[in-house]
Amino acid sequence: MRISVKLGLPLLTAVAIAGIACLGAAPAASLNYPDHLIKIIVPFAPGGPVDVVARLVAQRMSAILGQNVIIENRPGGGGVIGAKAVANAEPDGYTLLFGNVSTLAVIPAVAKNKDYDPARNFVPVAKVSDSPEVLVVASSFPARTVQELVTIARNNPGQLDFGSSGYGNATHLAAEWFKAKTAVDVVHIPYKGLSEIVTGVLAGQVKFVFGAIEGLMPHIQDGQLRALAVTSEKRFALLPEVPTMIESGVDGFVVTSFEGVVAPAGTPAAVVARLNAAVNESVDSAELRAQLARLGATPATGTPQEFAAFFAAETRKWVAVVKSAGISID
Repeated sequence: MRISVKLGLPLLTAVAIAGIACLGAAPAASLNYPDHLIKIIVPFAPGGPVDVVARLVAQRMSAILGQNVIIENRPGGGGVIGAKAVANAEPDGYTLLFGNVSTLAVIPAVAKNKDYDPARNFVPVAKVSDSPEVLVVASSFPARTVQELVTIARNNPGQLDFGSSGYGNATHLAAEWFKAKTAVDVVHIPYKGLSEIVTGVLAGQVKFVFGAIEGLMPHIQDGQLRALAVTSEKRFALLPEVPTMIESGVDGFVVTSFEGVVAPAGTPAAVVARLNAAVNESVDSAELRAQLARLGATPATGTPQEFAAFFAAETRKWVAVVKSAGISID
């Protein structure tokens, strides 16, 4: 026997609406995004370059999205604590990470016991800026070009030391990559920060260093340090007379200290697209571009897919450098 049940229009409509709600809850939530406060975690202390840029981006995003976008600083572990918090956050677009080359590429590459995996735990939203490093020596050092530095190093194997901002730091990895690509035997001396490195270079304790343009520029301008090359693909606006590493004969040597916004893996694509548009519009503001220029950085805008491709390439590069140099941090 077949039983036929006839539903009245109100009941049928109610059933249909309930079914759509069950099947499409996430898309509906995405359509209403954002409907409350958004938190961007900066994994460093307030006042630093990453924090300054993040606050400018957040301020602009608040106006664009019509919701408060706040910064929460969670320093510690070189950026690990804040990054891990976002990796474990709800993937709804309301908790984001303002990361940089250290948190998104270098630390995961050198860490033996990984607290998070950017490729698995994050979805790229938008890149904000690129900033090259600069290779410097003391003005009293005889090398005036990269090739002269390489020649001196090859003629004195194991006798030239280079400085970094710490073992496993981006400045350390840049020098290790240079060491591998030029086949020179140079020795790493880690310091606690840029100011100590500059002191070490000027005192002759170390002969060269790769560092952030922002921190080294005053010493280049006052003649204490000599810039041999920048690590950007093309010459950098703040040092137009300084050649790139590629121009200097180190093929393919591009190192960028990038910054960008990522969300927890699983964040809906519609939410990522909305955030991407807001970040791009923020970066295009005159105020933010001027601030980035003062920090020695270049604004970067693009799609989530473009940031993802860049992200993947950076990861492959630093994993290869770390493996070749035998670098690891417990």
